[in-house]
Amino acid sequence: MRNKIVTSVLGGITLALIAATSFDAKSDVVPYSAIPQDQAEFISTSAHIVSVAVSGAPMAIWETLEHGEKVECIDCVNAVAPLIYDQNARTREISVWWMRRRMFGVFGPGEVYSQTLKTLAGDADPQRRAFAAYAIGEFLEGTGVAALATALKDADPRVRGAAASGLARLDDDGAGALSLTFTDADESVRLAGIAGAGRINSFTDAAGVSRLVGDSSAFVRRRAIMLLDQMQTKDAVASVLALAQKDGDAEVRLVACHALGSFGDPSAKGILASIAQNDVNLQVRDQAQIALRRL
Repeated sequence: MRNKIVTSVLGGITLALIAATSFDAKSDVVPYSAIPQDQAEFISTSAHIVSVAVSGAPMAIWETLEHGEKVECIDCVNAVAPLIYDQNARTREISVWWMRRRMFGVFGPGEVYSQTLKTLAGDADPQRRAFAAYAIGEFLEGTGVAALATALKDADPRVRGAAASGLARLDDDGAGALSLTFTDADESVRLAGIAGAGRINSFTDAAGVSRLVGDSSAFVRRRAIMLLDQMQTKDAVASVLALAQKDGDAEVRLVACHALGSFGDPSAKGILASIAQNDVNLQVRDQAQIALRRL
């Protein structure tokens, strides 16, 4: 009986909703006509994509490409392709996102993808080469791994850093080539390599990362310890202990204490107890206490 009552009530509600939303077929009123056009969702036409792509207006470009995700036209590809090298990072990102959904953008010799590979390999402008490296990663085509691995030897650090990020996007260390970044003379490239290694599932060069705990840059030492923590590289306990005790950067000492707690090696207890009592930085002392509780 109760089920019949519920069914009856729901049926009545449904009929009421249908009645409320129906309109007279003979009426001249157009549904939603009162909604301003600039507030209505639309699908970009090919002509609109072409005109906006060359306008240089970032917000309009982002909106148009997002709404035109499924629009197919060769003229659109030709208009959007230059945006891969735009100075605006968001514009570059969304243009590659849109392009990788186009058959004429990615597949076939001479199309945008192969042109981007050529730009990375030989363009005279290092900024364009760096943007090309980024785009190759965002295209998500595994065939770009070799080109990005080669770009890790580029003369410009912007290109080398972008190549490291591109390999991370493709979840590939380029047959070990990413480890070249760990000995790079430029700090930004070393940081890009560490960040990339942390995103690559198959990365295993713990020894290369361990050498970075002696880097001259506190930022690099900090990120290296965090990666060793993530990789659970317990062979690095001795070097991490030394940093926890003596590094001149409080942030380095803090992440070192965290890693020691994560490693779970009881040999760190004595030093962590000393740090918890004597470090000049309150946060480091607190982190050492937390690490002790984990051992």
